[in-house]
This record gives sequence, C-alpha cells and structure tokens, in this order.
Amino acid sequence: MPTFTLPPEVAAALREIRACEFTTLSKDGTPTTWPTSARYEPEAMRFLITTSIGLPQKAFNIRRNPRVALLFSDPTGSGLTSPSAVLVQGEAIAPDKVVSSPKGLEDYWRDTIFRRQPATEALSRNPVMRRLMDWYYMRLLIWVTPRRILWWPERDFTRPAQEVEVPNVG
Repeated sequence: MPTFTLPPEVAAALREIRACEFTTLSKDGTPTTWPTSARYEPEAMRFLITTSIGLPQKAFNIRRNPRVALLFSDPTGSGLTSPSAVLVQGEAIAPDKVVSSPKGLEDYWRDTIFRRQPATEALSRNPVMRRLMDWYYMRLLIWVTPRRILWWPERDFTRPAQEVEVPNVG
C-alpha cells in the first residue's frame, strides 16, 4: 500500500484541530458545509467522520456525489500556536449501514469525540445515561480518501497554498 509523509505542521493540524468544516455537494450541486470532527487514520490514508442517523444529509449527498472537502482552520481549543490551515479534497463513501455501538470504533470515540468533548465521555461512563443516550451511538460512517491536500503555514491565506503530494490510492 502506498504511503506518504505529511509535513509535521500539517500532521499536527489534522491531529489537534478539534473541528473541521466538512463540505459535500447537494442534489443540485450546491456546496453544503457542516462543522464536524474528523479522525485522520494515517495507516489507512483516510479520514473517518460519523453522523447521527437523525442528520443523514451528509451521507445522502455523498452517495450522489462522492467529492468532498475538509478544512481544518480554526485552532480554538487545539493547544496549537500559529498552526497551519489544511484543506483536504477527496472522495468519500457512506455505506448504508447504521453502527449502533462504539465497539470497533473505540479509537474514534476516545481520540476524536471524548477527547474533544469531555462532557460526552463523562456521560458515557454512567450506565444509566449510556442506556438513555443509546441513540447518540447510532451513527452512519463516512470514510474520506484524500486526493489533494493544500496547506497554508500559520493560516496565512494571503500567501499561496503549499501542496502535499498524495499518492493515488483506491
């Protein structure tokens, strides 16, 4: 499997920025953007995003048109000082399967949701709350394969973006 190395500042932004702007294309081709949490999985060269079954529009859009973008640009709460902004353009898949438990997605929940939303983790530890919030774990998975990665050091959008060479992967 091909691999690629990200510049350290790009890897830090993808790992530490808590929310990204996730854009899909609606039925008529209009870009639609939502704030979301994405987990970069470097060993698989892809990103994982989940969405509630109550908010499936992202998945519907992807099933019609797989082209998506993720913009990591707001470092609030990341702990990074002067981070880069990173734009990932890629193709997504959204299988027609509802995941109803964190089982198999422990890394995602621990590193992406609980670390970034500590109150969710506290509620999840309580068995009564876990039972009352079972709907929260009913998710649709979205996998994004990057095709192009652009980045702006120190989020300076007045300068041209730098590009990471991304190998063509399936």
